[in-house]
Amino acid sequence: MSLGDDGYGGDYEGHETRRGRGASPEGHLTRTRLPEGDGDPYGPPRRAPGRTGKPSRNLITVVGVVVLLLAAIAFVNRGGDNNGDTDNGDTGGTSTEARPTAPTGERPVEGKNNTTGIASGFAKSEQGAQSAAANYAVALASADMYNRERRHEIVPQIFTSAAAARLQPRLDKAYSAASLEKIGLDADGKAADGMTYVSRTAPLGTKVNKISGTSATVAVWCTGVFGTAGEGSKNPVTNDWFTLTLKLRWVNNDWKAESYSQKAGPAPVNSDRTASTADEIAKAVEQYGGFTYAR
Repeated sequence: MSLGDDGYGGDYEGHETRRGRGASPEGHLTRTRLPEGDGDPYGPPRRAPGRTGKPSRNLITVVGVVVLLLAAIAFVNRGGDNNGDTDNGDTGGTSTEARPTAPTGERPVEGKNNTTGIASGFAKSEQGAQSAAANYAVALASADMYNRERRHEIVPQIFTSAAAARLQPRLDKAYSAASLEKIGLDADGKAADGMTYVSRTAPLGTKVNKISGTSATVAVWCTGVFGTAGEGSKNPVTNDWFTLTLKLRWVNNDWKAESYSQKAGPAPVNSDRTASTADEIAKAVEQYGGFTYAR
């Protein structure tokens, strides 16, 4: 499904865009979540209402926001360059064994950016790379990414300087006013009066696909809620399951991303739980703060 005349859309090489349950993960992935207070520095990803008796509407509501997020990722990963996609001679093994949640004795982060609220100062270790990837996944799928000013603060915090310079203009084009309008947002990424736009992600686990002294590839299995809460919303809040994979580089004593990609699932069977009202969803987003994620 295309977002417009720019030629980018849901289907792109190397990423699965169809919704549904994926293959089972190779192990049980777990994460420790550290509370950060009442304010949520991020604002993440997708949606899924309860049984409404209209399965076709569920499909329509998923397509809107999800397609934009997928298209943004697809668009930034397009281009003739191969930056961030090579190993640059680094070697490392793969690990398919999930690590249980347990104290490592290693401090997860040194602090966070005062402007973006994104954690920083991750340890130069496998645990540090996983912590960085989890926090970066939350930020990349947040509602702040739909606002140009906030996006221009977030991207340099997550990516290396070279990658940020390359991705920023592509993201600006992907999150264009025309694309935002299709999911009911204005040019600043805001919902209409009386509506609350929701985009919040929670990592369920991380897996290190490859790591060396200065580079790492980490997959983050996520779930999230996305959509617009409010009476009469044409894009109601639903949930989603997806996996973000980030290629990280150790730069200036911290892990920074060089590139990222996304695929659908693994996803469980939806339950029969009754969907909450739009007002309940909006209040939950405002009242419940986010976390810093640490391996």
